[in-house]
Amino acid sequence: MGVKAMLPSYELGFYALVVTCAVLYSGSGIFEASRDSMNRKAFRDGIKPGWHYFGRKMDVADFEWVMWFTSFRNIIIFALSGHVLFGKICSMTVPQHRAVMYMIYGVLAVLASMGLLYLMIILSHCLLLYSVALAKHKWLCYVAGLCCLASFKVEPFGSWQSGFVTGAFDLQDVLFYGGCTFTIMRCMSFALESCEKGEGIYSIFDLLKYNFYLPFFFFGPVMTFDQFHAQVSTRELRRKDDEMKSIRVNALLHVGAIVAVDVFFHFFYILTLPSDLKFVNHLSDWSLAGLAYSNLVYDWVKAAVMFGVTNTIARLDHLDPPQPPKCITMLYIFAETHFDRGINDWLCKYVYDHLGENHDNILKELVASISTFAVTTLWLGPCQLVYIWSLANCFGLNFELWVQKFFQLGPFAKLEARLSGAMSRRIRAAFGAVNFWAIVLYNILALNSLEFALLVTKRLLVMGFPVSTFSIWFITYCGVQLIKERERILAVEEEHRGDKAKVE
Repeated sequence: MGVKAMLPSYELGFYALVVTCAVLYSGSGIFEASRDSMNRKAFRDGIKPGWHYFGRKMDVADFEWVMWFTSFRNIIIFALSGHVLFGKICSMTVPQHRAVMYMIYGVLAVLASMGLLYLMIILSHCLLLYSVALAKHKWLCYVAGLCCLASFKVEPFGSWQSGFVTGAFDLQDVLFYGGCTFTIMRCMSFALESCEKGEGIYSIFDLLKYNFYLPFFFFGPVMTFDQFHAQVSTRELRRKDDEMKSIRVNALLHVGAIVAVDVFFHFFYILTLPSDLKFVNHLSDWSLAGLAYSNLVYDWVKAAVMFGVTNTIARLDHLDPPQPPKCITMLYIFAETHFDRGINDWLCKYVYDHLGENHDNILKELVASISTFAVTTLWLGPCQLVYIWSLANCFGLNFELWVQKFFQLGPFAKLEARLSGAMSRRIRAAFGAVNFWAIVLYNILALNSLEFALLVTKRLLVMGFPVSTFSIWFITYCGVQLIKERERILAVEEEHRGDKAKVE
């Protein structure tokens, strides 16, 4: 109820005004804090000289972003451009063998960047999991796959395998563990899909074609084997109307996002500031809340750009890859929260939906969510911070269902039925605002630190009570109402498209 309920335009305008003013006020506090701390000794490692056009230093605390778009930018562009050119030639000349060509290029790129021993490690895990898949027992595929994943995430096995790779450059560890762990997830998908196949099994050649597709190899996203195999085996390569225009627009948006983030980091040191708790403790509650929220937004932008670049190349190869993650600004439900849609789709298909079925039963949902976050914990790397993050988000996901079930009981259902659609929407948005900040607080501990998350929680819920607590809750409520309005418009448009398709 309340999904398509409309609110008066003046009410929505008021909500938009409140949110805009709050963002500007919070942003001004972060800007002033960044300006005042530019030469602070404690931030010496995180703030370096930036573009001389701005005359300001730049936040370089995110090692991966700096490496991708400065030190190794040209190498990455060269490798991916070579794939695009190679793939285009193959698509035009031998479209029926393009998957083989993608595999050959991917193997050569991995060999050139990481060496022969690394390639042997990857192939050994592929061969091991392919051998397990021959038995066509799902439980065995899960056990073998998770053990292989643990061999990279649990010491001393991870260090022992990485020790075979010689040489040293800044991105070596990122490429090593990224390529290995994504390989395991792809091999597990292959093995589980082989179990679903009625007769026979896919060949190891199919697994290698799937695993060594270069755009997805090191950083993902994970595309389940059934989808990849079906799409890459298509011989008739046709594009939808205006597909190339959409690809070009997305590519320009990603370039624009990269430039915008670099410019942003010259004025807002959102990644470095949380490293000094004494300094951020002097910020206002509004600035602190904005700092926590902006860290999540940046992580979404980072994931959207990274996956968006590889997805653009995959679309040029006539694939339909997993979409970038849903914007954190649009999230107020735990069930929709994720930063990697590929891993999220993988977990949902092989763990969460498999165990939870339709997600209506509380016990099954509890088992499914615990199992899902157990696998996620192993994927991220077991440690105290990941344990706390997994426990908090697992609780949030289940508590969300418990509250939903509670309010579906007879008395509450009858009460909501007597309310207007607009009032029901307002009440749901009030609960959604609480959920929104639960998502923020549960996730900043993984992005920053447990200490920073505890500081933000203490300031907003304890020291700032009641003024800051209810003020920020009301502003978030206004934001959730704007999100719900966007969802309403999309639902109406989808309904109109469905009616139009029925008429035609």
